Amino acid sequence: MPEPVAHRRTANPTPHTSGGGADPRPGGRPGPQAGTVGTIRVASVPAGHVYVRHLSPPGGDHVVRLPDPRPCGAPIGSQQWWPPVMLDADWVDEHAGTFDVFHLHFGFDAQTPSGLRALLDALRRNGKPLVHTVHDLVNPHHHDESEHRAQLDVLVPGADRLITLTPGAAEEITARWGRTALVLPHPHVVPPPGLIRPRPEHGTFTVGVHAKSLRANMDPLPVVRVLADTLSELPDAVLRVDCHPEIDDPSSHFHAPGVLDELREMDRREQLELSVHHYFDDDALWDYLIGLDVSVLPYRFGTHSGWLEACHDLGTTVVAPSCGFYAQQRPCLSYGHDRRGLDAASLREAVRAAYEERPTWRADPADRRAERRRLAGEHEALYADLL
Repeated sequence: MPEPVAHRRTANPTPHTSGGGADPRPGGRPGPQAGTVGTIRVASVPAGHVYVRHLSPPGGDHVVRLPDPRPCGAPIGSQQWWPPVMLDADWVDEHAGTFDVFHLHFGFDAQTPSGLRALLDALRRNGKPLVHTVHDLVNPHHHDESEHRAQLDVLVPGADRLITLTPGAAEEITARWGRTALVLPHPHVVPPPGLIRPRPEHGTFTVGVHAKSLRANMDPLPVVRVLADTLSELPDAVLRVDCHPEIDDPSSHFHAPGVLDELREMDRREQLELSVHHYFDDDALWDYLIGLDVSVLPYRFGTHSGWLEACHDLGTTVVAPSCGFYAQQRPCLSYGHDRRGLDAASLREAVRAAYEERPTWRADPADRRAERRRLAGEHEALYADLL
C-alpha cells in the first residue's frame, strides 16, 4: 500500500520556461533564431478541443490553426475529430503547402509506432517542424502501458520542440529521453462567463465521484466505499456518484455489472446518491461541477487532468490521487492511490480536511485571462523560432 500522502497544495508551481530554445533539434541541428513573422499556419492535432482553442487569445493573434479534417464516416457538420486525419503521412505530403508547423497534442492512440515514424519522415521531407505537447506520460485508457510507451519513444525523440504541463512531467521526460520540455500550464476550460458564475448556496456538503464509463485508470469502488464510510460520520455530508449507462449494457465494451450492482445496493441503503446518465454536454457538466463542494478523482494512474482545471475554474475543491502530477497543476488535496492500491487513511484525511476547512481555491478570472494571453504568446514565439 502507498504511504499516507494527504496534504494540501496551496500554491501553483511557477512554470519554468528555460531550455525551450536550447534543446537541440533532432539530429543536432540548432533551432533558428526567433524573428518577426506574419501569419503562422499550424496543423494542430486536434484543433477543436477546448485545450487547443484556449491557446489562442480571445482577440486572435498571428497563429491560425487548420480546422480538423472530418474523419471518414463522420457525419457532415459533426464536430468529431478522432481519428485524426492529419496523422496520415499521405495527408502531410498532400497538404504540406497549407501549414508551417505541425503540432501534435493527443489523439494518436490508434497509431502504430511505424505509422508515427512515417509521419515524422513525411514532415522532415517536407521541411515541416514538429511540436509535441506531452499531455499523457501514461495513457488513461490503456491497462497496458507498453503501446503508449512505444508511441512516445518515437514522438519525444523525434519532435523539434516539446511542451508539457508540469515540472514533474518535464523531469520525467528528461530522465526517460534526455529531452527538455517547455513547461506551460493548462489554460482555463470553462468559458469566460462561467469563470464569474456565482457558486450556488446549499445546506449540504456534497462530495462527487464521477466514474464516467470506467476507463482503464479508474478504480471507483474502493474509493466510494471509503468515502461512504467517512461521510456517514460528518453532519450534512452527501456522497454523489455518477456513471454512464454503458457500464450496464452487456453489449458494451464498458460493461461492468459488478460495479453498478454494488453502487445500486449502496444507493438503496442510502449510503450514496447514484445517478446513471449519458455524457453531460458542456453546460450540464459545468452545472454538475459547480454543484459539488468536492470532486474526488478515482484514478490509479495518469498524468494531467482537464477535469481538475474545470473544477479550479468553478471553485470546486479537488481531491486528487498521488499518481501523476495532478497536485502540480492547481491547488488541491491529495490522497494515496496508484497501481499498488488505495491508501484509505489518506483519503479519509483529505476529505475531512475539505469538510473542516472548506478551502476556496477558485481561479481568479483576471489571472486566467492573463494566463491565456501569456500561453498564446509562448506558443506563437515557439512556432516563430522554428521558422
